[in-house]
Amino acid sequence: MVKALRVHELGGPEVLKWEDVEMGEPKEGEIRVKNKAIGINFIDVYFRKGVYKAPTMPFTPGVEAVGEVVAVGPGPTGRKVGDIVAYAGSPMGSYAEEQILPASKVVPVPPSIDPLIAASVMAKGMTAQFLLHRCFKVEKGHTILVHAAAGGVGSLLCQWANALGATVIGTVSTKEKAAQAKDDGCHHVILYTEEDFVSHVKEITSGNGVDVVYDSVGKDTFQGSLECLKIRGYMVSFGQSSGTPDPVPLSALAPKSLFLTRPSLMQYTITRDELLGAAGEVFASVASGVLKVRVNHTYPLSEAAKAHADLEGRKTSGSVVLIP
Repeated sequence: MVKALRVHELGGPEVLKWEDVEMGEPKEGEIRVKNKAIGINFIDVYFRKGVYKAPTMPFTPGVEAVGEVVAVGPGPTGRKVGDIVAYAGSPMGSYAEEQILPASKVVPVPPSIDPLIAASVMAKGMTAQFLLHRCFKVEKGHTILVHAAAGGVGSLLCQWANALGATVIGTVSTKEKAAQAKDDGCHHVILYTEEDFVSHVKEITSGNGVDVVYDSVGKDTFQGSLECLKIRGYMVSFGQSSGTPDPVPLSALAPKSLFLTRPSLMQYTITRDELLGAAGEVFASVASGVLKVRVNHTYPLSEAAKAHADLEGRKTSGSVVLIP
């Protein structure tokens, strides 16, 4: 038996229950991993509340962790006991002391990268990687808008886009977060709680608008984000921390020939090569200093409910990690 967080009914942070769970042995192509650090992502909140439907009930949330391989199933896995590995995406279930994973879903963690850092950057870093390099290829000369610029993904988007030569505009909710966003490479920071971000973006861009908006906030920012785009601009909606955006009629995209996408990390790491390529770029960018990972908050795994409450209450910035 191992300890894990279980969700038996959908709802607030209080539905996360700390329980004993049965842990079997790995089957063919699987490994058993003893977790060292577990990344928290807003998608965990979406599953807990029922915004996204979990595959089973009850379920253990969590889509990101780093740990040590403690058992290897039969057949070729490419892994051995003692390896330090990371995973992000599927399967769900990382809020646990141990978990069984398909060997094809994990990547080796370079010895130079601390497990705490790796667990905080796998999902968010690979998300930033596909958003900046594949959803819309950000290059020198582009101007981009990043909402929640001091959040886990937002912080990495700002740093990486700055390194690529883009002009970065970020929105944040507090002066403290504004200082962090500036430090992370934002050329212009907008306090959306005090000023209208749409008019500010138009002012910064001399009325032209931005090439791409990266919007993880959703309902509160979606319409304004569309207004911030230049002709043939890209609206990349990859989250909804404020709620699901209202439906958009196709005619809303027509006046500026806009592109709209709602991407997911899972669809951009379908093949083993895509997964290894994305993770490799993230780890290389951390090692070279292009990305500084801010693990601003750690909680014991058993206190995941408090971590969720703080995340939803906008009391966190950077990455949040659970320690078993």
